[in-house]
Amino acid sequence: MTARRLEGRPVARALIARAREELESLRAEFFSTPRLAIFFAGDDASAAAYRDSIERVATTVGLAVDIVDLPEDVDEARALRTIDELNAQPQVNGVIVLQPLPRQLSRVAIADRLDPLKDIDGITTFNAGRLFHDDRDVLAPSTPAGGMALLKHYDVPLAGRHAVVVGRSPVVGKPMAMMLMAEHATVTICHSLTPDIGSYTRQADVLIAAAGRPGLIKADMVRTGAVVLDFGVSFVGERMVGDIEAASVAEVAAALTPVPGGTGRVTPAILIRNALKATRLQLREGVPA
Repeated sequence: MTARRLEGRPVARALIARAREELESLRAEFFSTPRLAIFFAGDDASAAAYRDSIERVATTVGLAVDIVDLPEDVDEARALRTIDELNAQPQVNGVIVLQPLPRQLSRVAIADRLDPLKDIDGITTFNAGRLFHDDRDVLAPSTPAGGMALLKHYDVPLAGRHAVVVGRSPVVGKPMAMMLMAEHATVTICHSLTPDIGSYTRQADVLIAAAGRPGLIKADMVRTGAVVLDFGVSFVGERMVGDIEAASVAEVAAALTPVPGGTGRVTPAILIRNALKATRLQLREGVPA
């Protein structure tokens, strides 16, 4: 068996096409063009590349973009003031806070200073709560939401299936588990203290790798015919790799996302979709847009 490659590019293209349609609808209905602000503190190279990718996709769709760059040594008071300023600007409809933040900044403090209606990456506890309650108005974290969009695009059934998520981060693993349960999958979460992870992953119809450990999942840990999503991003020398040992797992899995070119391709398009959704939520709540 050679696994089907679940490429992210066609998923992103479809999302971008729908975003263009939604933008035209917003313009016709409210005479409004959403504006996105990208909050970037520090000089992390991967975050800078992600910033450029988001800006490129937003511009392609037709959204206005502001880049808010802060220095690596920015103190928390200034960072919070910047978030307050973005919250107060009615022309800014969506804010993405790029990770990782500099060491001196509290992720929780920054996240919960952000207006939940502008939180297009689902980092606030307010949106986390909405996700927990399967609220249709949730602005969901973009990376796992991209994974769900990918599964939907390739018609991967979830209801009644057993999904195993390896990784429990608040930005991928935990929200991914919530989204899978909302689609009626039975979900198991594994993490660094789970003994014999393979005993769980071998049960998975759908296996989600989101641990950030290169090559963690080997072929003997994957059920024959499973669908495998790899959210891992690590570098071995100059080569980007995921959490899946791709060459061997491709021999047993039915389908597998590549790294690069899989889930990461979808994330910026989800952010744009969330920005448009946030604009509608703000207009519905009477917030100027």
